[in-house]
Amino acid sequence: MQTLTALQFGLSGELFGVSLSALAGRALAFVAGFLVTMLIGRLLLIPLLLRVLRARGFTEALRGLTKSAANALVLFAAVAVAFMAAGFPSFLTAAATLSGALALALGFAAQDLVGNFVAGVFIIKDKPFEVGDWIEWDGNAGRVEEIDLRVSTVRTFDNERITVPNGDLANNAITNPVAYEKLRQKFVFGIGYDDDIELAREVIVDEISAVDGVLTDPEVTTRVTELGDSAVGIQARFWIDDPDRGDYVAVRSEAVQAVKERFDDEGIDMPYVYRQLTGEIDVTQHAAEA
Repeated sequence: MQTLTALQFGLSGELFGVSLSALAGRALAFVAGFLVTMLIGRLLLIPLLLRVLRARGFTEALRGLTKSAANALVLFAAVAVAFMAAGFPSFLTAAATLSGALALALGFAAQDLVGNFVAGVFIIKDKPFEVGDWIEWDGNAGRVEEIDLRVSTVRTFDNERITVPNGDLANNAITNPVAYEKLRQKFVFGIGYDDDIELAREVIVDEISAVDGVLTDPEVTTRVTELGDSAVGIQARFWIDDPDRGDYVAVRSEAVQAVKERFDDEGIDMPYVYRQLTGEIDVTQHAAEA
């Protein structure tokens, strides 16, 4: 043991060829660099960044994500500065090479996951829809229940729960019928060719205007849009206020029912589509073989 101690420290107070005073100085420089960088980052830079995001109206979820990423960057910077202050630049070179290789491998392995995270950030920032909105996308529809950084949760109108990757919502066209305060609806009523078109249009306007939930400004309008095989198509256009999926369905149903009942009272026919087949059929009877 005495021999090992002598070899390590020598007579001149050295450890592995480096004086103890130099090692102590490097250790102090490492600690000082680490602490100074951490204090500047945690007490000055990160709070300043969060105040800027809050002033620009970023959501709490996005601010929390930014804070976590900033803390990780500050920790990495503190370690890097500490090694530089202690005089170990070769360690930084090796660490940078290793970090680049790991980042490249992780990027290839988790590109879909990263893409969903990035899409989630843009959804939270740009707000194409919010929790509670009724949205339609890629043949699906439902009410948004939760928006996370990786996925969004949607409840369908059949009471099914869909977990949708944010990349699907960010990369496809989304219809948000409740994004504005008013929503216009259209419905085509078919009447017979012998019926009075003007009377039918008056009936449609009167009945739909009387339905609760239909706005009078803008007023209900009609126009002839189709000349079908068996009916004249009259399109009704009306607006509902503060649209919601339940209100939208109820108002539309009540409006169509009211017009149909009034048409019956006025003797206005709503013919169904029919097809007439013409032609000949040849029937050949073959004698049974004996």
